[in-house]
Amino acid sequence: MLAVILLIWQQQRLAAFFGIVTSPQAINLNSDRPIATPDLGRRHQLTYQEWVDILKQEAKVAAEQRPPHLSILAGDSLSLWFPPELLPEGKSWLNQGISGETSNGLLKRLTIFNRTQPEVIFVMIGINDLIRGMSDGEILDNQRQIISYLRKTHPTAQIVVQSILPHGAEDATWKGRGNLLAVANSRIRDLNQQLQSISTKKGVKYLDLHPLFTNKQGNLRREFTTDGLHLSPEGYIVWRSALQIYSEIELKPQQ
Repeated sequence: MLAVILLIWQQQRLAAFFGIVTSPQAINLNSDRPIATPDLGRRHQLTYQEWVDILKQEAKVAAEQRPPHLSILAGDSLSLWFPPELLPEGKSWLNQGISGETSNGLLKRLTIFNRTQPEVIFVMIGINDLIRGMSDGEILDNQRQIISYLRKTHPTAQIVVQSILPHGAEDATWKGRGNLLAVANSRIRDLNQQLQSISTKKGVKYLDLHPLFTNKQGNLRREFTTDGLHLSPEGYIVWRSALQIYSEIELKPQQ
């Protein structure tokens, strides 16, 4: 019930944010199935290359089977842990997230899904760059290259760059808390503004999720996170709502 109430409230907030009117019935929670933070089991022990090999195989299957209305999630653990039961319906989803991924790492492995034919590619990357001490210039340059590559390789796909999410600041309990706290949420906000500008200049879509996840202090809301960095089931419900509403309004197939 809490999740349903939160969803209705969040949809109202999203509607105001996007300037649209929507109905709570537009979202199917699949409430007959439990929602929980995914347990990746042995995948937590995989090396980076083993992760890449798995994603290659999954992309190969998608390229061969050509599922209808293919959408790709490209990014780090935030994308990786997106519960499949919460992804918007009416699409085929290919998850190309890797835990701990950086913008440089993502750029180097975009070739993995070259042969797929996606309608939409959703990109979220950058928080691990910040945690590892990369400069804004390096991050934005990698983002430019990611956008350029995807536009060239998938000319018929809509590319959607998603904003970097804030972190929980002093409330964070993530194991890398010290490095996380070294990154000011105000810096993330400024970086997102530049990322939006780059997206506009490159002719791709930009989905600003940041305001939906922040509290009055500009930090990641407690109810939307498990440790101040990763998302809780409620956080993924918010993200799902944004994806679905944004897709219905901004990503309608051209007639």
